[in-house]
Amino acid sequence: MEKRDYYEVLGVEKVASKDDIKKAYRKLAKKYHPDANPDDPETAEEKFKELSEAYEVLMDDDKRARYDRFGHEGVRSDFGAGGFSWNDFTHVNDVSDIFGFDFINSIFGGRGGDIFEVFFGGGGRGRGGMHSGPRTGSDIRIQVNVDLRDVVSGKEVDVEIPRSETCDLCRGSGAKEGTAPQTCTTCGGAGQVQSAQQFGGRRLVTINTCPHCRGQGNMIEHPCEKCGGAGVVRARRRLLIQVPPGAETGTRVRYAGQGEAGTRGGPPGDLYAIVNVRHHPNFDREGPDLLLEVPISFAQAAIGDKIEVPTLAGKAQLTIPPGTQTHKVFRLRGQGLPHLRGAGRGDQYVRVILETPRHLTSDHKDIFRKLMDVERGVKGSKDKGTRKKGHSKIFKGKKNGK
Repeated sequence: MEKRDYYEVLGVEKVASKDDIKKAYRKLAKKYHPDANPDDPETAEEKFKELSEAYEVLMDDDKRARYDRFGHEGVRSDFGAGGFSWNDFTHVNDVSDIFGFDFINSIFGGRGGDIFEVFFGGGGRGRGGMHSGPRTGSDIRIQVNVDLRDVVSGKEVDVEIPRSETCDLCRGSGAKEGTAPQTCTTCGGAGQVQSAQQFGGRRLVTINTCPHCRGQGNMIEHPCEKCGGAGVVRARRRLLIQVPPGAETGTRVRYAGQGEAGTRGGPPGDLYAIVNVRHHPNFDREGPDLLLEVPISFAQAAIGDKIEVPTLAGKAQLTIPPGTQTHKVFRLRGQGLPHLRGAGRGDQYVRVILETPRHLTSDHKDIFRKLMDVERGVKGSKDKGTRKKGHSKIFKGKKNGK
């Protein structure tokens, strides 16, 4: 199922402050907490989890910036392979502030459960502990800049990518050859430790990352000489990015397994190439269609003409019929860009602009005076006043200052 926009989930604007986000979360979390909805706890739990995922992202400046730029893909690597879980919720200290102990007691009262055990496992709902097994590596996002002409038939772009890779000497274990990591004696390999506080008749348990092994669950006594015990090394790799025909700014090209190395034996992340199509000085674009303006003279508009207009494939002939009015739009079928998803090509639209001459010779002036005299002497001519010119929707707001 497609994820909803995080701002929509919390019912806040994109410019909302952290206080606004916290207030929205406070209100909705109370409404959808599973224990406050005994008639349908499963649906409420999903909504509560969705709220908490949105809160986790929007309350973190880095995650929020990446989400605003790339959407859900921008924060996918912050969560496990299965998506957001309570193990990814880093705002533990905010829970008591958001709910208040009176509310917590009313929700959990008589249940005998530990609040953070309910959120993070080890009790209550029985959710899993912190990640101590294999973890997928982070995704990498790069921007690939191309010209409009490049997306006519597609283009290969050679890029160099800095990334982490599994150490080939220790094969990712971090331990020196002939040795192996040892189970952490502080957390017993769990990667987490618990501390408890008593509040009246209630017991509040906080689960934190083990400070000794830093959540790894094991210790390396003899680190690998190449990676220093990290299990990964930094490297730079060259990769050919295939920009597809018809690509638009924001088009993503995914390369599975080309991201950062995984940890503890986990698979690498993915690489996402985000296409940026540079603006063309002559053409505007709407999807696969191209938009172009060309000037024509009074004479061409009045008696008609055949002119050459530029296309991305070269020159094309355009017939201007007699009596053409300024802002008239003509279509050149199939002269646009390929459809990104599907067969065929778009069209090129040409809007002609009647250009008033600025520098007239004496001959030009004589001709225009004669034309003016003829127009004045036309029998039955009437002042038609002004007319509101309709513009093609495809050009609305284009190159007209709107």
